[in-house]
Amino acid sequence: MLDNPRSPRVRAVAKLSNRAARSETGLFLLEGPQAVAEALNFRPELVVELYATPTALERHPEIAETAVDAGVDVEFVTEQVLETMADTVTPQGFVAVCHQFPTSVKEIFAKEPKLIAILEEVRDPGNAGTIIRAADAAGADAVIFTGRSVDLYNPKVVRSSTGSIFHLPVAVGVTLDDVRERARFAGLQIFAADIKGTDLLAARNEGLLLAPTAWLFGNEARGLTDEDLALVDRSITVPIYGHAESMNLATAASVCLYESAFAQRSI
Repeated sequence: MLDNPRSPRVRAVAKLSNRAARSETGLFLLEGPQAVAEALNFRPELVVELYATPTALERHPEIAETAVDAGVDVEFVTEQVLETMADTVTPQGFVAVCHQFPTSVKEIFAKEPKLIAILEEVRDPGNAGTIIRAADAAGADAVIFTGRSVDLYNPKVVRSSTGSIFHLPVAVGVTLDDVRERARFAGLQIFAADIKGTDLLAARNEGLLLAPTAWLFGNEARGLTDEDLALVDRSITVPIYGHAESMNLATAASVCLYESAFAQRSI
């Protein structure tokens, strides 16, 4: 059992909470039973190291079975060691180290996608991870992070995706101009979520959501610039019928992605 929280091995895992260490090693941190289970079930080849407390493994024996089937060794650690490794204050008994695995935008558009989400300067990791999860749930074909958005492998992005990061292709580090050109060439219309746009219900009634669509979501505080909006086919707003001052970005993105998913599946 690994029981020294000051050991070089433990410190190396803990450093993956920092972007510099992730960039240098090409690795990232995974925490919690749900995310670990998704990695083992969908992309076990990415798992480099898997740590667990004995208590956690007793609570989740299925993870041990899946790890054995995948050929991944589980190393026991103390609660103190796990707390040192983890990015969260109260980790849930599991920490894994995984290889980063971004998909190229060329590969995404080569598969003739019908629904994708593009994140332009989305900085909040919780929002970014939740949008990945929503895109996965809505059956989207991919998510694309432009180079101005948060790091895909930020621990909070990974946690907020609740394992969806392993379910669909995610590209990173591209420019919005490049994505726009590729989307147009692939026959996708580009809709921007923007408060000054066409009402989403009107867009639905006009049949605008039936076609293959790339949804563009901007910064939480500033939204999208006029230059960004000039690149899209149409701006769409999610109407607020109650008294809320505004809508959280991830919530609005979920609504937009699901509206497209409903429309495309109705054909």
